[in-house]
Amino acid sequence: MSTNDFSDLIEQALSAQQRFRDHWEAFNDSAEISFDKGKAVSVLTRLEEALNDNYPFFHPRYAGQMLKPPHPIAIAAYVMAMQINPNNHALDGGPATAKMEFDVVNRMASMFGYTEHLGHLTSSGTIANLEALWVAKSLHPEKAIAFSNDAHYTHRRMCEVLGARYVVLDSFSDLGRRIEEDGIGTIVVTIGTTSTGSVEPLHDIVGIAREHGVRIHADAAYGGFFTLVARSQRPNIDPLPFLSLGEASSIVVDPHKHGLQPYGCGCIIFKDPSVGKLYKHDSPYTYFTSEDLHLGEISLECSRPGASAAALWATLEYFPLEPDKGLGPILTTTRSAALEFASRLQQGGHYVCFAEPDLDIVTYFPRTPEFSATAISALSSRIMKECMERKSNPLYLATLIVDSQAIKKRFENFIADAPTTTILRSVLMKPEHYDFVQTIVDELEYFNHHVQ
Repeated sequence: MSTNDFSDLIEQALSAQQRFRDHWEAFNDSAEISFDKGKAVSVLTRLEEALNDNYPFFHPRYAGQMLKPPHPIAIAAYVMAMQINPNNHALDGGPATAKMEFDVVNRMASMFGYTEHLGHLTSSGTIANLEALWVAKSLHPEKAIAFSNDAHYTHRRMCEVLGARYVVLDSFSDLGRRIEEDGIGTIVVTIGTTSTGSVEPLHDIVGIAREHGVRIHADAAYGGFFTLVARSQRPNIDPLPFLSLGEASSIVVDPHKHGLQPYGCGCIIFKDPSVGKLYKHDSPYTYFTSEDLHLGEISLECSRPGASAAALWATLEYFPLEPDKGLGPILTTTRSAALEFASRLQQGGHYVCFAEPDLDIVTYFPRTPEFSATAISALSSRIMKECMERKSNPLYLATLIVDSQAIKKRFENFIADAPTTTILRSVLMKPEHYDFVQTIVDELEYFNHHVQ
């Protein structure tokens, strides 16, 4: 999008707020908050200088962490609503944006295959998962919450916060025995781990969980929107785990990852609306303008920005949740970028993939004269540093620390001379990455050749 087009969107957002204000009589601004344009310009100039200390998250040369700017339509919608500053905790705090929040949650629930549901937006995926585990503990206070070694580290932390007993699974094999022996009440299945983007086998776990009367919580914070790809005519991912999401008791998805939203915008959705009774509380000064359900009555958080709901609503109006148009093709392209990157990287002969990508995260390591943990770690760290610090056209990657035995299982001649190995990790979550794949591969091959 050109700067002029983006400026027009922001101007529309500002004009909309002025038209809204024009409905009421004029009043004088308080002297305490009076506006001094010169001072404001000076402050923003200093802010601009400070913000230069950032990486170019918008550019395909940035393939490091799970970061990218929100879509312009989301920014403009956020600016439009933010000037009103609605609070979606109660309907009287944000009547319009509360309706939008119910609407977007309904759309996402339908995407996952839920018919009935209860859900809301949150300030992050961490808080959304906290709510899911809180409900799990509330329903089965004496039973354990189980998750794999690859689950996000916050699941362990949140269980500790909640005082919930937890079990860490090395794998999902022999799951039935572990359920009985460890007294498991809820299993967390990760649909897109934040380290490698791996998708855990929800479709294999559903039947076992049902047989043993165990709940499933799907942590789809990163990978949830790939459900659209799974439902497309020619999916370029394994669709089975995604098509099983409707069987989970609860699902977390982060619109601020693949939903093109600004931070922070997470979402928690429960399949059984009756869990709403667990949230019941009394706030005599809050819920008085409507007999309808207030979002604060079904969430642990209190004040939340209605602007987040407005931004997501506008985005889903522009990019509907459909497999072959709207948001779906964007995710298909990022997935294609990862597949192409992994393929070309290995064809070049200078790198080896640590794991075949399930989504749009690629993990890999350089070939070294000595095939050892220490040699790979040293070269991976050096390549990342050299790529980032190059004065002209730097390339931004990330590293990942993995268990050396995981590499040893795949390569018998690997020398595990250290317990862990540092490898490289690239997140190709911008559709622009697809046309930039060969550039990244060429530069990685150059650095592997020249830094050794």
